[in-house]
Amino acid sequence: MSVSPLRLGIAGLGTVGGGVVRLVSEQSDLLQARCGRPIQVAAVSALDQNKDRGLDLSAFDWHDDPVVMAGSDAIDVFVELIGGEDGPAKVAVEAAIAAGKNVVTANKALIAHHGTALAIEAERRGVTLNFEAAIAGGIPIVKAIREGLAGNNFTRVYGILNGTCNYILSAMRDSSRDFADVLNEAQELGYAEADPAFDVDGVDAAHKLAILTSLAFGCPVNLEAVHIEGIRQVSAIDIEFATELGYHIKLLGIARLTDHGVEQRVHPCMVAEESAIASVGGVFNAVVAEGEYIDKVVFEGRGAGEGPTASAVMGDVIDVARGNRLPTFSIAADSLRPIQSATMDHHVGPYYVRLTVIDQPGVIADISAILRDRNISIGSMLQRGRDPGEPVPVVLITHECKEKALTKAMEQISALKAVAEEPKIIRIEAL
Repeated sequence: MSVSPLRLGIAGLGTVGGGVVRLVSEQSDLLQARCGRPIQVAAVSALDQNKDRGLDLSAFDWHDDPVVMAGSDAIDVFVELIGGEDGPAKVAVEAAIAAGKNVVTANKALIAHHGTALAIEAERRGVTLNFEAAIAGGIPIVKAIREGLAGNNFTRVYGILNGTCNYILSAMRDSSRDFADVLNEAQELGYAEADPAFDVDGVDAAHKLAILTSLAFGCPVNLEAVHIEGIRQVSAIDIEFATELGYHIKLLGIARLTDHGVEQRVHPCMVAEESAIASVGGVFNAVVAEGEYIDKVVFEGRGAGEGPTASAVMGDVIDVARGNRLPTFSIAADSLRPIQSATMDHHVGPYYVRLTVIDQPGVIADISAILRDRNISIGSMLQRGRDPGEPVPVVLITHECKEKALTKAMEQISALKAVAEEPKIIRIEAL
């Protein structure tokens, strides 16, 4: 008995869209064997029909307007690979859901900003909204949290969520070069965009973390609750000191249950060189889930690129082909409940502090007194050389303290005449 094919409409024919078209063509027999039915590309949509993409698109219906394609009777699954939190991507996904189409997307910005509302509508209409490719490329972390680890209450989910930043920080460490130099190299190699702000300022990682938080803790996606810092202020000297102290610097996204609520934060962290995540270099991503029955599970893989992202898209498509329909965010979308957000003022942990001070008698005593008055104790201190009357770097590693107290102490320390620059602070994360 013949089985009808699952027909895809692919909106967006960039790197990922082209990869999905190629994967469907090259793996057609494998896909049919694993799904029990053929999977076919039926229609495509992009801005320029005449652009040479190295693909034969002649067998597919062409649509200039993805919204029209989203409602077409010729497709069963709308695959949104346009990108962007609003505009055509959002309108087309809404149109697909309204038309009763299953939706697969790689669009983390769309899900981070509108995921809860879209999920409620999709579940109301009995269709899927799948977004595995929106987080960590080829790493199946959404499926792992939503299915394989569903028997756990999670306590912490964290990871390296942006390959561009990980490449830059890894290269800075390996070559002792500054941020700007390595960023230029990353752009030349295609690892960073011409405008890298979305990546290096932490926004991309924040989108992914907000989605992971919802999956892990059963709350609506709340991007506004994410504390975001990028890597522009990490310097070669910080990398050098970190290495000397036995740490690597990584941009991490961390969602953690605390007594004050759930922390959601993206920022540079110092992690011990023996930790699993410290060894993840280059453009690779890694995600760690911690729960009451699993202790710690580590996922590592390529976080972007045509192949890994197309693979993740097809994982979602295969679920549709098999008839697997699960709640979008682990529990029914209309059951998601807001949870208290823990602000950074409540964060407690050890810190790396780098000061640039004029080398003169009494300056360390003044700094120590300010820290003492804020109930902050120093675990260790490094000073590079002596140069009386000139600025020298001094590095302090604090014991655990409240971030609010440290922030106030740094304001006082910055006001000292002997302090030549703003203090540089990096949180130390025990993983």
